Amino acid sequence: MGHMHHFSAGWVSPVLAYAMACVGSALGLRCTVRALAAEGRSRRNWLLTASVAIGSGIWTMHFIAMLGFGVTGTPIRYDVPLTVLSLLVAMAVVGAGVFTVGHGSARLRSLLLGGLGTGVGVATMHYLGMAAMRLHGQVGYHPGLVVLSVVIAVAAATAALWAALSVRGAAGAAIASLVMGVAVTSMHYTGMAAVRIDLAPSRAPLPGATPMEFIFPLTVVIGSFLFLTVAFVALSPTARERAASASAQSLREAELATSS
Repeated sequence: MGHMHHFSAGWVSPVLAYAMACVGSALGLRCTVRALAAEGRSRRNWLLTASVAIGSGIWTMHFIAMLGFGVTGTPIRYDVPLTVLSLLVAMAVVGAGVFTVGHGSARLRSLLLGGLGTGVGVATMHYLGMAAMRLHGQVGYHPGLVVLSVVIAVAAATAALWAALSVRGAAGAAIASLVMGVAVTSMHYTGMAAVRIDLAPSRAPLPGATPMEFIFPLTVVIGSFLFLTVAFVALSPTARERAASASAQSLREAELATSS
């Protein structure tokens, strides 16, 4: 069995991974809240942004954490198409959960189904990302820990959605994003604890790209997108602010009409 190193880069990779999970979650959850206050195309656009934010955030978290993963006796490569597929699947499955919350009429049922979809999206992305890993050996899993990792993802994702929808203000958003960050990172490291690797030493070259050739540049691009989108969402007016602005404008127009 190959000896695995989960923190070969020290605490840099887990801390950065958790930070990215929180950023993606904060953005996605805030977009979900904005969607519930909107209608029609605007609601759809907010929910799409939430899906992309959460999906890309958890994907970035996973592969930042994997930059600190190594196995004694074998190099590690990643299958590029399957790695990209894991990103797209994360967005799609998380999107199904987010749209359930955004369009559901029964709030409790929508929240439970949304948490289930979001949690399953986190787990699906993780294990697809692991399936993209190439090394000299076979990767297996401890079934009990795999099930536990999925349960953690679903439970914490549901709790994060509840916090985002129930606790108003900046405090609620911060709590929800921290909970979701814990969900994603806990699920990741529980899933990694389930990994078992049986080495098959070989000098044959491995197919795929090294983390620094493909994963690192893509995480930088997605991370930049998330931070820029956070700034956009923070600066865009809420539905309440737009209503207040429209009311003030109507009042000014009425005063001008009276004075003239």
